[in-house]
Amino acid sequence: MKKRRLWRCLLSLTLTILLALGGGIQVFAFEDDDEDDEEYVPGEVVVKLVHPGDLPGVAIDYDLDPTPLGQFGARPIYRLRILDGAPPPRKAEALRQDGRVLYAEPNYIHQAPEGQQRVSWARGGSSDEYAGQWAGAFIGLPAAHTITQGAGVIVAVLDTGVDRTHPLLADRLLPGWDFVDMDDDPSEVGVAGEDLLYGHGTHVAGLVALAAPEAQILPVRVLDRNGVGNVWVLAEALAYAVNPDGDLNTADGAHIINLSLSTLRRTDLLDEILEDIICSDDDDDDDDDDNDDDCLAGRGRGAVVIAAAGNRASIRPEYPAAEAQPGLLAVAANTEADALASFSNHGPWVHVAAPGDRILSSVPGAAYGVWSGTSMAAPLVAGQAALVRAAHPNWTPHQVAKRIRVTASGPSGEPPRIDAAAALGLPPTQRPSPPEEDPGGDGDNNVAPPHLSLRCYLPAIVR
Repeated sequence: MKKRRLWRCLLSLTLTILLALGGGIQVFAFEDDDEDDEEYVPGEVVVKLVHPGDLPGVAIDYDLDPTPLGQFGARPIYRLRILDGAPPPRKAEALRQDGRVLYAEPNYIHQAPEGQQRVSWARGGSSDEYAGQWAGAFIGLPAAHTITQGAGVIVAVLDTGVDRTHPLLADRLLPGWDFVDMDDDPSEVGVAGEDLLYGHGTHVAGLVALAAPEAQILPVRVLDRNGVGNVWVLAEALAYAVNPDGDLNTADGAHIINLSLSTLRRTDLLDEILEDIICSDDDDDDDDDDNDDDCLAGRGRGAVVIAAAGNRASIRPEYPAAEAQPGLLAVAANTEADALASFSNHGPWVHVAAPGDRILSSVPGAAYGVWSGTSMAAPLVAGQAALVRAAHPNWTPHQVAKRIRVTASGPSGEPPRIDAAAALGLPPTQRPSPPEEDPGGDGDNNVAPPHLSLRCYLPAIVR
């Protein structure tokens, strides 16, 4: 294991030097699936019981603390502390054999996909360059904005937080919440140049604003300064996003939710909560007769969920993007040359692609920066979903997601490219011609290449 990690570090360093000399080289993470599969919060397990009254007995029988670390609302879903030191996967496997338990699993960790590439943003660019960058014309935003710019729609960005003072975002932001520090200030935490994922949420929020300038953005911090979080926090944040004030009678929840984060592990908890925030009328869950009553957004007010597919250049599914839920879209990244980005995940579980290569957006400090990743592609689709929702306010999440899928197009064998104009009933967008090769050799269309981190791992820090 140490030898493989050393090899990866040396190769990453070599690529970094090559980029500094010649430019235009993408850097990837060289992750071991074995290491990814062991990423969970130590010392705890997530358990759903058949009956709440079974908690004391289950806790005693399986050496668990009967006082939960957390309970998901009024549901018999608990985050429980392990008392005997057993590894969470082993404890969960034992619990699953008990008839009182509906499911049990470790509290798996997820992270922003750009943490896998070891790349951050490169400062540079202006508000004019941001507004006129290639991504907007590629997905037909100029034409789409003649129909709507997303007024009346709320897009929740569940990420590292946001720079609330950025001029691009200040007038678009709702209050939001921080589920990492558990307070009402979902601001970015970290230091530029030191914390690799600092600015991730601000960059993502700026791309929602690019696609849907009149939509409101609800910032929800679920990732720490290293871009790392866990499934329990994500589930809590999803429920908050569709019902911030806790009152199902008020329509203050998000219509669209952007998740520029992923994990290799599918979890029953996340599957259940996603189903209950999307609240699609097309849901075919025959095992839950009162499924409509479980809608966390209130009846008829579900949210479309947009999720980044991940940056491993793999066909292996990542979650939540690969959850088979109506009203959820998994998003790959494409380049200005109308090709799938070399770092992007792909496969039959991916629904659409959007610009994700060298994308300019807001970063902390009232600045702009370039970043590449499926995290950049997802918020452009979230913004497009806001436009469709604004034009068709009575559509269900499934209808909005389906409209985005059926109007997307592109080369066969790859995820189809989104088309905001076509989704609003306008003629399909004619893709701009890709740029010519830069004779100067930097190959970046006069935009600085992303800053590269020489870290060989990303610590999994969770609350």
